[in-house]
Amino acid sequence: MKAIRISKYGRPDVMKLEEIDRPVPASDEILVKVYASGINPMDWRIRDGGLADRLPMQLPLTLGWDAAGIVEETGSDVIEFKKGDEVYGVPNFPGDGSYAEYLAAKAKQFALKPKSIGFNEASAISLAAVTAWHGIFECGGLQSGQRILIHGAAGGVGNFALQFAKWKGAYVIGTASENNLEFLRQLGADEVIDYKDQKFEDLLHDIDLVFDTAVVGNDTLIKSAKVLKENGILVSTQAVPFSEDVLEALAKRNILAKVYHGEARQEWLNEIAKLIDEGKVRVIVSKVYPLEKVAEAHRESETGHVRGKLVLEIRKED
Repeated sequence: MKAIRISKYGRPDVMKLEEIDRPVPASDEILVKVYASGINPMDWRIRDGGLADRLPMQLPLTLGWDAAGIVEETGSDVIEFKKGDEVYGVPNFPGDGSYAEYLAAKAKQFALKPKSIGFNEASAISLAAVTAWHGIFECGGLQSGQRILIHGAAGGVGNFALQFAKWKGAYVIGTASENNLEFLRQLGADEVIDYKDQKFEDLLHDIDLVFDTAVVGNDTLIKSAKVLKENGILVSTQAVPFSEDVLEALAKRNILAKVYHGEARQEWLNEIAKLIDEGKVRVIVSKVYPLEKVAEAHRESETGHVRGKLVLEIRKED
């Protein structure tokens, strides 16, 4: 089978299209015939070696941690799926990535894909959506009527967090660049803030939850502590612990700080699929790239200005 692999860390041209053996699913895994893979900042941060110290991996490896496709084979212990099921989910990490024609992954990390959308859109959901779900509900405990500030609300994780929070009944404030403010309003944001020209720390107060999806840096996190209620919660998707300066600012106001470390649960994916099929959550795909244009897709992702998600099309839908 064909797969995009890296044998060393570096710029986008280290990614090579190679022919490798098709994986064999373990007893608790499914083999997925991949139609599309979402592209996440995690992909290129791994590719360029930026996470090598924190997430040591064995090279060569296949990139990609978002997949949608059809079940080709099930392990002996898998009972929730059968051959031919259309699924979406998160591949094993680190392990067999989704920039490939087939992948084997834990069945519990996949769910039946939403019926109302195709594979390209479905591949743009899983990692970003479960990150948002885990961040605002599991870590942040968001409830109806609470006020949430989402940094990077137009991005892959941020736009799902905004939509989930509105579905829950929260008052949602999102930061983004000027050209994305109307997009946030269309998704249901109650307030929008241009992070370049407006100082959110002067505009906001009594926030229950701040969700940092953009890895905004220590200065912005310290400012976020000032707009939170005492005993509020700050959740960040950054891959490292908070700095001492940030922790000190949070401690002054008894703010609970949490770093999201990543998890994919089948029950979350099932709930998210239901919300999409009911029309309560939209999937935003900015652009679809063919497999051979993966380097171009990574360069686009690295700009940090993608609205929603980029998608790598592995094969055309039947």
